Amino acid sequence: MEPNFELNELKIEEATIHELQDAMSRGDITSRELVMYYMYRIATFDQDGQKLNSIAEINPDAIFIAEALDHERKTQGIRSNLHGIPVLLKDSIETHDKMRTTAGALALESYTSSKDAILVQKLRKAGAVIIGKTNMTEWANGVSSTMWAGYSSRGGQVLHPYGDFFVGGSSSGSAVAVASNFTSCAVGTETSGSILSPSVQNSIVGIKPTVGLISRTGIIPYSYSQDTAGPMARTVADAALLLSSLTGKDDTDPATWKNEQDNIDYTAYLDLDGLQGARIGVFRKTIPEHFRDTDEYDDTLFNNAVKELMNGGAYITEDIEIPSFNKKWSGISLTLNLSMA
Repeated sequence: MEPNFELNELKIEEATIHELQDAMSRGDITSRELVMYYMYRIATFDQDGQKLNSIAEINPDAIFIAEALDHERKTQGIRSNLHGIPVLLKDSIETHDKMRTTAGALALESYTSSKDAILVQKLRKAGAVIIGKTNMTEWANGVSSTMWAGYSSRGGQVLHPYGDFFVGGSSSGSAVAVASNFTSCAVGTETSGSILSPSVQNSIVGIKPTVGLISRTGIIPYSYSQDTAGPMARTVADAALLLSSLTGKDDTDPATWKNEQDNIDYTAYLDLDGLQGARIGVFRKTIPEHFRDTDEYDDTLFNNAVKELMNGGAYITEDIEIPSFNKKWSGISLTLNLSMA
């Protein structure tokens, strides 16, 4: 029987991080119960039922970590707004625990890291519960130009929770897990579209930060000059809150040296009237072969989105030019430089 936690008539799987935090503060639910609830949903819908294959591995210590954080909440208070909040990580992000880091590849199926990625250290310090790793396009789609997005030899094909739709890649597992309410939020990584693409396809919020805002140390690379981790969540506010805990300077990553401070509170910049006066260009010269299916682009939906931007106060510039859009690019080869120490 499905657990039926209710937070003031708000179902737990649709609650925001702030709502979950408030519920734990009131004693309506514990972090342990929250972790168990998400694990129930993963077992029911990801492994059985729909078999979405978004989860690569569950942290066997997650419940014990949550219990410790519940005790800490009672005796010492909370560390941050992520205290006791479950988070999933893409399988290319190293963790120093009982979970493996494989980038979806059988070649690394037994690899366990000797240290946490810097961003994982920050999450643990903030009190987040790392409940598992998410499936992804193997080697961030660096194996073959014909490999289907969301497929890995370790985890199989990630499926879309809403039907037979393109799932996006390569952080597809993180996106599907968030959309399916297997977690409160997740962390993905991107070289070019690997956070944004699956976020769009699964109707969630994904942020690709400027390279260097978040440390790259402990992330299996694709392109050293472009790779970055980023938050994936159901709401803009949740994505901003998670981003706040991921950023900062890392002495081992020169791209972060310009960061003036750690853990900037990006929720302070949330503004319901943020579109007022914004100037947004609209590019309409799309080419059919850029879409997976002939019906992937919907002109009505596109125009409705533009209207919503206008209704929000934005100035729209129609028919902008993007000279590089039709540029012919040469193939990309993947060079791996992994340290197994």
